[in-house]
Amino acid sequence: MNMVSWGNAASAVVFGAVLSAAFCGIRRTRLNGLLVTGCTAVLLLLQSIIYFRAGSDTVRLIYPLIAHFLLTAVLCLLNKKILWPAVSVLTAYLCCQIRRWPALFVSTIFSGGPVMQNAAELVVTVPILLILLRFAAPSVRSVSHSTVSVQIQFGLVPALYCGFDFLTRICTKHYWEGILAAEEFMPFVYSVTYLVFVVRASAEGRMRSQLEQIRKILNLQVAQAVREIEVLRESRQKNRIYSHDLRHHMQYLLSCIENGRFETAKGYIREVCSEIEAGKITVYCENETANLIFSAFAEKAKSCDIPMKIQAAILQDTAVSESDLCVLLSNALENALHACQRRKEKGLSGTIEVSAYEKKGTFFLQIVNSCEADITFENGIPVTSHAGHGIGVRSICAVVEKYDGIYAFSIKDDKFILRVSF
Repeated sequence: MNMVSWGNAASAVVFGAVLSAAFCGIRRTRLNGLLVTGCTAVLLLLQSIIYFRAGSDTVRLIYPLIAHFLLTAVLCLLNKKILWPAVSVLTAYLCCQIRRWPALFVSTIFSGGPVMQNAAELVVTVPILLILLRFAAPSVRSVSHSTVSVQIQFGLVPALYCGFDFLTRICTKHYWEGILAAEEFMPFVYSVTYLVFVVRASAEGRMRSQLEQIRKILNLQVAQAVREIEVLRESRQKNRIYSHDLRHHMQYLLSCIENGRFETAKGYIREVCSEIEAGKITVYCENETANLIFSAFAEKAKSCDIPMKIQAAILQDTAVSESDLCVLLSNALENALHACQRRKEKGLSGTIEVSAYEKKGTFFLQIVNSCEADITFENGIPVTSHAGHGIGVRSICAVVEKYDGIYAFSIKDDKFILRVSF
């Protein structure tokens, strides 16, 4: 028996076991290391016994059945999963073929034949293993966090290759006999896999582009909402200044009256009242941000002649961040206002009723507004085909999901109902 050939076969066992464990991503503990090492030692022992008793042909025939099943079983035990350990072993087995090309190049140049081929494979095993552990293993492990469908797609090529290699080269001689089906099978598989990869990558690219666009829109919404809050805060500050300067206003008015300048006094009163009215903030609850948003939309509804009733009891020290509360209330009220405006354009009436409170750490919001009956729902969420619309609903859902809450959208008697709780 050729000891070089046996050494090459043994190196392939170690190569596959180490790379399979690295691809599988098991925790690096002493116990796990001992189990993988013990499994490798058992595989080497079985292979050696078969090699020296039955020959290399028998080893090639039995090795895939023994090594793959035993190594997969051990990794399943350590990884607590079934699919990914199997994919890891098959992928590592596929990577074993990388050793053949440098060895083939060397044996071809020096005309060394099978002995030179085995010796070259033995020499390049460790460098190739280190390169794969350093550069390939992290990327392969990352696939284990993907969905089952992605893991299956990733493991499909190594699985087909292992089956093809076993049936056409190890179990039979179809590959060497030049059977057309055997020659064309793997090129066909790689072509189809490449096309599937291109289609999937293109779809994921479009999805990432859409998500990036939505993210930018949401950031713009948050920035706009924050700016509106700052403007409202400035208006409130002006009201405080007017209240503080009330004594000076009264002295000026008294001076006008004493000097008979009644029209000047009337004009001054009207000017001060209009400025105060423009910056008026109605107090609906303790929370300043909620008050500012409610006041802003109440003013918009009033200007559109749309009745809006607000009942709120939101605490100042609410668990909801200011930006999230701003996004939630602004988008919900804006959607309600737009729905009523569309009804007004058709000569129909529209109303908005808002209930918001916080009790025992739970935030609740309900907005009921008049709407059209032709609203489409998908999975309980209203959707629209109009470009640029629907972002508000996604923003509401995103905020609620951030706090592990629940949301519900429904229509009853030409009324759109939004309920949020978290």
